[in-house]
Amino acid sequence: MNTVLGIDMGTQSIKFLVYDYEKKETVAETQASLEIITAADGTSEQEAGWWLEAAEKCAAAIAPGIRGTIRAVGVSGQQHGFVPVGDDGRVLYNVKLWNDVSTASECAEITSRCGGEEALIKGAGNKILPGYTASKVLWLKNNKPELYAKLAHILLPHDYMNYILTGEYTAEYGDASGTAFFNVRSRRWDEKVLKAIDPKRDLMSLLPQLKEADDLAGFVSPEAAARFGLPEGILVSTGGGDNMMGAVGTGAVREGVLTMSLGTSGTIYVYGDSPLIDPAGNLASFCSSTGGWLPLLCTMNCTVATEKMRTLFTVPLNELNRKAGSAAPGSEGIIMLPYFGGERTPNLPGGRGVLAGMNMTNVSEANILRASMESAVFGLKLGFEALAALGVEASEVRLIGGGAKSALWRQITADVLDAKVVTLVNEEAAAFGAALQALWALETSEGGQRDIVEITDQHIKLNDVETVLPDQCAVEIYASAYEEYKQYLQLLKPKFQ
Repeated sequence: MNTVLGIDMGTQSIKFLVYDYEKKETVAETQASLEIITAADGTSEQEAGWWLEAAEKCAAAIAPGIRGTIRAVGVSGQQHGFVPVGDDGRVLYNVKLWNDVSTASECAEITSRCGGEEALIKGAGNKILPGYTASKVLWLKNNKPELYAKLAHILLPHDYMNYILTGEYTAEYGDASGTAFFNVRSRRWDEKVLKAIDPKRDLMSLLPQLKEADDLAGFVSPEAAARFGLPEGILVSTGGGDNMMGAVGTGAVREGVLTMSLGTSGTIYVYGDSPLIDPAGNLASFCSSTGGWLPLLCTMNCTVATEKMRTLFTVPLNELNRKAGSAAPGSEGIIMLPYFGGERTPNLPGGRGVLAGMNMTNVSEANILRASMESAVFGLKLGFEALAALGVEASEVRLIGGGAKSALWRQITADVLDAKVVTLVNEEAAAFGAALQALWALETSEGGQRDIVEITDQHIKLNDVETVLPDQCAVEIYASAYEEYKQYLQLLKPKFQ
């Protein structure tokens, strides 16, 4: 048996997936939970050591005989996190995560120094938003100057795991493009933004070497082999951000395949052969981890909303679909703005959760639960519309994340977007994508000429049983409800900005 390992460094957990690429089947899956440090100012952090402890647990839960068959490793990591590393390889401070919105003032500072949002979009291609890495570097400079002075390496979460595995400091274009100090047009680190973060220090020298999509981050070191029980010397692919690896794991590596994720965050993205820059800035203009581009919209509050409401009403998870499904599409006019922890898209770092449209007859547990599910898809429809405005045509939506396991959420998605929705046999898209990218690197290193499209076509299987088509009556109801959602959003934007 010959296998590849995909490691997914999520917000809630670390996951390991071992895939037998000869038999085309997953032979082992493990995961270990992670804690999150939060505060009222929007802080969201983790200790990098927690990732390594969780990874050790995941590895130990896989039978040694299976671990011995692994020939390559690929890493998927939550995007945008800032891992500040000293010259001894040790992490200097907690990792500020993708959903940390405590750096709004730093965003404004960098944006001003760069000449405003329009100048940023025309230049590097993206705004400086809370959650992106750039503002976190400035935050460390402003708030922890003694640690900033020791900063030797600026890494993203998946870059850090690659370093732990190989001892090498590397990066790749997809994850790098989510830092906001990477120019997505030229596919290079952006000197102007880096100087806006710190005019006096050469931050460029602290950034890792960029590697091409089918290149290697390195090879598993003796130390990492002993730590995780992996074969020493097996290759480690460049890996990528979780959305980029999710694109590989769902086949969004060619034009026309659109992926939507309903997880802690919500994302919608599609592959492009050339940069797709949204002049309004709602879409993040990222690179893919397969050599192209990956325009993407991300919302910070997706399954967060359903969990908040489910907890409020003490509804067990296995009862959520039944309770919410007993309400009619549109929740009898109740609309939720689910910005419990601030929001990235739209850019509302001061956002809060709102229930609107309540009257004397529609306030019910079922309507509020359903509205929490509908609101997640309304937020992502902003990206669906933005992609359409840029000329992107998608024949179907490939749905992943925890929400994809819900038949009700699949139907809501199809009805809100008026599109066919499909799911995949392998539900762990990011871990599976990392494994497939590792397979790509392995075959390339052995002289193979296959491209990533051929590999994904061969190994990705759609779950035909769960395919959902839109119900046209519900489509009309949701068209009206979505307009209400946008009106409430416009009314409350000044309050939340």
